[in-house]
Amino acid sequence: MISTSEDNASIEALAAELRGRRVVALTGAGVSTESGIPDYRSPEALARVRRPLHGPEFIRSGALRRRYWARSMVGWERFRLAQPGLAHMAIAQLEARGTVVGVITQNVDRLHSAAGSQRVTELHGALAEVICLECERIEDRDTLQLRMRASNPDWLDGPSPMAPDGDADLPDEMVEHFQVPDCVACRGVLKPRVVFFGHNVARPVVEQAFARVDEADVLLVAGTSLAVFSGYRFLVRAAERKIPIAIVNRGPVRGEERAALKIEASTGETLAALASALCALPRA
Repeated sequence: MISTSEDNASIEALAAELRGRRVVALTGAGVSTESGIPDYRSPEALARVRRPLHGPEFIRSGALRRRYWARSMVGWERFRLAQPGLAHMAIAQLEARGTVVGVITQNVDRLHSAAGSQRVTELHGALAEVICLECERIEDRDTLQLRMRASNPDWLDGPSPMAPDGDADLPDEMVEHFQVPDCVACRGVLKPRVVFFGHNVARPVVEQAFARVDEADVLLVAGTSLAVFSGYRFLVRAAERKIPIAIVNRGPVRGEERAALKIEASTGETLAALASALCALPRA
């Protein structure tokens, strides 16, 4: 494996690895931090004492759901306004050019789609939708926001930092009187349509993601440590197929010893430079 920092030589090495090949991009939180969406594993995130939300606890605990939805009502206003960054735009540009044939993202922010990517597999779902655990009715998150505001007219938004689950950090005493939303069809329990820790990715989604890897000639891993198996398995699949693996990420990546190339640098700047290098040439 070649490990390199961001410079012209490393960008050209990455471009050479991808040039003329069908690429599938496997992305994580590092491509969205530049858009203002925090992650769980950066040095800044590790300095925050905040346990990820676990799905089984969310389903069991009414108190936890109250805290989540109160925080979510505050955090959503900032989360929904996030814009695609350099990494999202570069991947969309490479897809339009025909280099990237698919994106598998662990992120729940839909910024790849907002940037223009068409062939996106949302491994962990998207916060833009909410599902009823009883009747499985799906509701748009913006619509739910209006309902929550109507049910909590005295709720005052404060200066609270956005958190990785799309919610915000709030003290418990602020949320004890919050009116939790329920399903408009059956009054059932609502959950953001994402895969929380402790829950499994749906089999059809996993199969679609494997199919993306199987049609590619190169796997490009960007902005993720692959610490969670739900993403790591696709690096394993690429290695089993003996297709080259290229990584762009600050810090260690699970399975990086199997990569042909790793660049430790900003995902946004690196992928933007990569897109410029590849798109400056005639189409393959």
